[in-house]
Amino acid sequence: MDTETTKQAENQREMPAPRVVPAASDPFATELRGFGLIGLLSIAVIILLTGTIVVGTMVTLPVGPVLVLVWAWRSQTPWAEIGYARPRSWVRTVTGGLAFGIAFKFLMKAVVMPLFGADAINHAYSFLTGNRALLPQAIWAMLVAGCAEETIYRGFVFERLGKLLGSGALASAAIVLFTSAWFGYDHYAVQGLAGVEQATIVGLVFGTIYAATGRIWMLMIAHAAFDLTALAMIYWGLETRVAHLIFR
Repeated sequence: MDTETTKQAENQREMPAPRVVPAASDPFATELRGFGLIGLLSIAVIILLTGTIVVGTMVTLPVGPVLVLVWAWRSQTPWAEIGYARPRSWVRTVTGGLAFGIAFKFLMKAVVMPLFGADAINHAYSFLTGNRALLPQAIWAMLVAGCAEETIYRGFVFERLGKLLGSGALASAAIVLFTSAWFGYDHYAVQGLAGVEQATIVGLVFGTIYAATGRIWMLMIAHAAFDLTALAMIYWGLETRVAHLIFR
């Protein structure tokens, strides 16, 4: 290698690497993720449309959870932060969710709610007993509720409160308690005190699982299975029989 070539090589090594200018961030996405005016307004809109909008008797439109997904996309929030992380095994997630949801409903109906002195009959939905005409709409409503309520109460609210309170054990416990109480209260208008009691307990169990795992798919499936099991008991007139399996 000649002297000129050597000098050129040395000069190239001494030249500083070109400065990489990061891409400009999306100001609107940043506002949506924050707790300023835009961030709080987005939270308020989603909360006002929490869960589903019911059209007619049982037709439900999952407006609230759709808005959560739009918020996550537009705010550039990773899907995993609202629980939409891919499970390690879809088979175990689906089968585990189904088994847990069905068993949990039987436990609530046969053991827990009788201890609270709840009526064996869920009068809010007794019109579904033997009602074949409304059965498809009712099944759809149960499926939507499983996805919608978990996306709202576990995915979205946990993410928002987690950003405010942190991820420590005390903060997680406070978030579980708050979301469970809110979830329970949201059932009062339709199902009364018994609905509040049951939903609060469900919220505590599901919230604890979500706080521990950060994954929502199993809970969605378990929630839908829980509600579909309740629907089956109502439709076939089995509520009283199940409620008296343990306590006569």
